[in-house]
Amino acid sequence: MVTQSQSLRDRQVASLEKILNLNHASPEPSAAHHDPLAANGLIPKATPILNSDGDPIWKVLVFDNLGRDVISSVLRVNDLRGWGVTIHLNLNSARHPIPDVPVLYLVEPTAANLTLINQDLSKNLYSEAYINFLSSIPRPLMEDFAAQIAEAGTAESISQVYDQYLNFIVAEPDLFSLGLGKETYWALNSANAKDEEIDILVDRTVSGLFSVVVTLGVIPIIRCPRGGAAEMIAAKLDRKLRDHILNSKDNLFSSQGQRTAQTPGTPTSRPVLVIVDRNVDLIPMLSHSWTYQSLVHDVLKMHLNRITIETPTDEENPSKGRTKKAYDLTSKDFFWSRNAGVPFPQVAEDIDTELTKYKDDANEITQKTGASSLEDLQTDNPNTSAQHLKAAITLLPELRERKAILDMHMNIATALLKGIKDRQLDNFFQIEENITKQTRIQMLELLNDASKGNEPLDKLRLFIIWFLSTEQEVSRGDMERFEEALTKAGADITALTYVKKVREVTRMTMMTSAPTQPAPQSTGGELFKGFSSISNRLTDRFASGALGANFENLISGVKNFLPVNKDITITKIVESLMDPTTASSSAIAKTEDYLYFDPRSANARGTMPASSQAKQPHSSGIPGALGSLGPGTGASFGQRRQGFNEAIVFTVGGGSMDEYGNLQDWAKRTSAASGAAAGASRRRVVYGSTEIVNAEDFLVGELARLGREDK
Repeated sequence: MVTQSQSLRDRQVASLEKILNLNHASPEPSAAHHDPLAANGLIPKATPILNSDGDPIWKVLVFDNLGRDVISSVLRVNDLRGWGVTIHLNLNSARHPIPDVPVLYLVEPTAANLTLINQDLSKNLYSEAYINFLSSIPRPLMEDFAAQIAEAGTAESISQVYDQYLNFIVAEPDLFSLGLGKETYWALNSANAKDEEIDILVDRTVSGLFSVVVTLGVIPIIRCPRGGAAEMIAAKLDRKLRDHILNSKDNLFSSQGQRTAQTPGTPTSRPVLVIVDRNVDLIPMLSHSWTYQSLVHDVLKMHLNRITIETPTDEENPSKGRTKKAYDLTSKDFFWSRNAGVPFPQVAEDIDTELTKYKDDANEITQKTGASSLEDLQTDNPNTSAQHLKAAITLLPELRERKAILDMHMNIATALLKGIKDRQLDNFFQIEENITKQTRIQMLELLNDASKGNEPLDKLRLFIIWFLSTEQEVSRGDMERFEEALTKAGADITALTYVKKVREVTRMTMMTSAPTQPAPQSTGGELFKGFSSISNRLTDRFASGALGANFENLISGVKNFLPVNKDITITKIVESLMDPTTASSSAIAKTEDYLYFDPRSANARGTMPASSQAKQPHSSGIPGALGSLGPGTGASFGQRRQGFNEAIVFTVGGGSMDEYGNLQDWAKRTSAASGAAAGASRRRVVYGSTEIVNAEDFLVGELARLGREDK
């Protein structure tokens, strides 16, 4: 699937760079992507192709909304300029003619997009067109487009037409979403959703997963539970892969060597694609996390790797209003690459360490050159030796980039700390770590405590997590008291109507676990010593400014602790499928009946049901829930015990940063544990979903909507 140095993001970037290079292969692409610089997520650039005069071929990039999201998550404006893109525009916006410049289209193959492209060609907006579809264009659409082109007489303006299989958005090295919107869970569980909507949703999901598999370059074994959208998607994807292999002489996977494992427990070089429905576990969608990336996603509403922070225009004079500042988290961000999945207190320490290192490096340069600061190196200084000055100027860009990254994360950390303190997220996280130990009385006291944070939604999230986790019986009277307390706290309890109905299903599918090892609890302020000293170590702008002055006040009262290592439900499911020899018996029991699809198998897997036939009353009693598609395909004992080193995990109905982080922690932990074995391969897990959704959007936008329908 993926070599150790190539993540899903690496492969998508390489594909996008090839498109920007007019679909010419980059010189020595393998060498570029195995460069040692890639350790920090840095992807070295190849050389763009040149025209007959030896100059770069300048071009216009035109994309639709999905094309914009795909590109903006992994490439920035400077990256596009490096490949000769002078301007980028949305296909649906008003555009002026640039007749001497070629155009690159990166769009979904829809009738509306094809009509707009044909209009561009008819108006001669650009010199020649290189059309790249994000997914495979259906034959009827292609024939219609050809007819339009023939009628308009613009065929000579088209230089290339390619299917690119890139209709998925990569946020982290091994994290992707299909960009299907924040209503997929509602659509798959609502009695009001139309069959046609489910048809479209399932087909787009299958198309996106097919593109991910193509980009990774290997055909997986597909496993999924019986019934629901997961089985429907798995069956359709199996058929799509099977048809592609059988009907394409030179298929997209023909160059990939494959081998299968015959012995139970022996890892295969092919990955396993695990598709599960969101209802297998709702808790990660609502939980309060303590890792850097999860906090950023929850508190700062990160979207497409962009964070927007509101800060006072003047700290000393709040009446001057607030300003918004946006930050982009790129693959070149060494600090994010190293700390995204790390508990927040450790991020504090690393900021302090990096700032100290930066200050020491800057001092070393200034001492050698005789300058008083890095800025003085810009001016002529007669006391500076030419040799030292040359060395210093060579190091200046790298130091400035480090400083900019550290300044950005300092601002992000400050905004996070304010959110943690205002909402008392440390308290909520600590309670959720031991949620099953909370009694009904304790929960009621907490909900009635007005001092527990200033965001009612946090209390509602905590209660739903407890309600879905507890083994205690909750009577109607208890529930009325809980609802009264939540309403009094200011929370909208509409979602509880639906949560009550889904409780029985999730209690059967969730697998709680004890911590794999206890984490040391910190005392005093040791874990936040980095933050407490940052104001003295950071650059002059921070040290003398309002940020440094208020930093210690900001962190006062925030609890300092590290989370325990605990595998959540989806991680246990993945473990039972990837490493059945060491998985717990409870996890094995939950996945024993999972269906098994091998698109490379010579045996067909039965008839393909229509999506509209799958929407029937589910045994769970949840209105509108997708029903079982029939007996499906079972797995032999050998197939059930087959091990894998690599997995693609996909949740239908919304994904969570908590699940992504937990799966990465498990893969790293188990790889390290098995590292002593000779030739042991490192485990790798790629995680994706129909959309990565934060807790507020999931609770307010989907659960509450389902709750209103059930009333």
